[in-house]
Amino acid sequence: MRLRDFVIVATLLATTPAFAQETDLPDDYLTPAFHAGRRDSLRQLMPANSVAIVWAYPTRNFSNDVDYVYHQNPDLYYFTGYKEPHSLFLLFKEPQTAADGSTYKELLFVQKRNAQAEQWTGKRLGVEGAKQKLGLTHVYNGEDFKNTAIDFSKFEKIILDRLPTDIANSLYDNADLYDLIQQLKEKAQITDNYAQDKRFSTALFRQYTGQLREIKTAEELVLLRKAVEISCQGQAEVMKAVRPDMSEREAQGLHEFVHKKYGAEHVGYPSIVGAGNNGCVLHYQENEKLHVENRMVLMDVGAEYHGYTADVTRTVPANGKFTPEQKAIYELVYEAQEAAFKLCKEGTTWQELDKVSRGVIADGLLKLGIISKKEEANKYYPHGLGHHIGLDVHDRNASTKLKKGMVITIEPGIYIPENSPCDKKWWTIAVRIEDDLLIREKDYELLSWAAPRKISEIEKLVAEKSPLDNFTLPKLQSAKKGF
Repeated sequence: MRLRDFVIVATLLATTPAFAQETDLPDDYLTPAFHAGRRDSLRQLMPANSVAIVWAYPTRNFSNDVDYVYHQNPDLYYFTGYKEPHSLFLLFKEPQTAADGSTYKELLFVQKRNAQAEQWTGKRLGVEGAKQKLGLTHVYNGEDFKNTAIDFSKFEKIILDRLPTDIANSLYDNADLYDLIQQLKEKAQITDNYAQDKRFSTALFRQYTGQLREIKTAEELVLLRKAVEISCQGQAEVMKAVRPDMSEREAQGLHEFVHKKYGAEHVGYPSIVGAGNNGCVLHYQENEKLHVENRMVLMDVGAEYHGYTADVTRTVPANGKFTPEQKAIYELVYEAQEAAFKLCKEGTTWQELDKVSRGVIADGLLKLGIISKKEEANKYYPHGLGHHIGLDVHDRNASTKLKKGMVITIEPGIYIPENSPCDKKWWTIAVRIEDDLLIREKDYELLSWAAPRKISEIEKLVAEKSPLDNFTLPKLQSAKKGF
């Protein structure tokens, strides 16, 4: 491109409207009123004369000059709705007075609009866009933070998460996250030993955000229900498509295709699809086995929809029929899950849930002769029973007891790797069943009901045909060619 042409293009970009609203987008995003309500709820929890500080997550390099797809700090999204990097948010307990006499109770510093950068990485909201779309009134460019007069010494409590220590310092922007954090440290006199300074509290930040995020609002439940339903549809379609000559990665791809087809932007965590012994690796992510063969396939895959993630696991026989050994282990895990379900209601502790599920599995493994004493059961059931889900797959929480409005997983499992000290007939059997539940006052709602759990239902579904099962591609020609 000649210099003259470059100038013309740059001029056109620079004169584009400040912010143009997209029209062909989903209409079920969280509203500015939701985020404002979350800010008000946080403010009510904060002690007098305090400020809470939340920053964006850093960008992460994937390879050379390519970054990973950006994922916002869930806390910053929760309180503002802002999804871009290089930003900083301050929320004050009491209204603050600016130099011109006006008052404010929160400040958001955002990425500055840059036509040239937006051509490469997409549109930025900028100051006016954030005001218009997010409903915030006091929004400024990140470069303005340096000269914003805030007397942090007057606050009795500065409530913040642990400071990030591995932020890249961009050479192209003097208002990136690195600069914002450095300026924050200088303004608030945050030293390397800030954790010992009673003015600063990461514990309060975690406590307050945990209290808020562990109870889902009606607006959040709309999104969580959709994320769970999409995940269940993925499980069901892959059950109908699975076959012994399928690879783990193909099964993963089918799950994620269904997610995208229903509008999920991402997966909530790296998809786990493990056949046979690979299923015994709790967070197996390679998904590299070329043929699942006549093995059990453990599929732990969750869709993320508008920031909220499901977490659903099903374990199925690739050939459509459980062997006697597979059936025995599966029924034991199912029984442990059902026992925990019965206790799911407000007031139950996680310890009570965990104890009943472990008791069922220990008794069952003992009866099957896989262990000789109950204490050995933890060898084959090495993880916890469940966790909260929401903006994180292991979502922020603060309570040891279940409360109405929580959304949790219940996920017992049994994993018997090769060379385990038991009869070889049990080796490589791995079963995990994971469901998502909304806790109510006296019981629960099973959100993930649409993904079959019973053996008879699974075998029936695997016997069906899915359109995905008939999806074929021509063979690659490159394998036939040499240099």
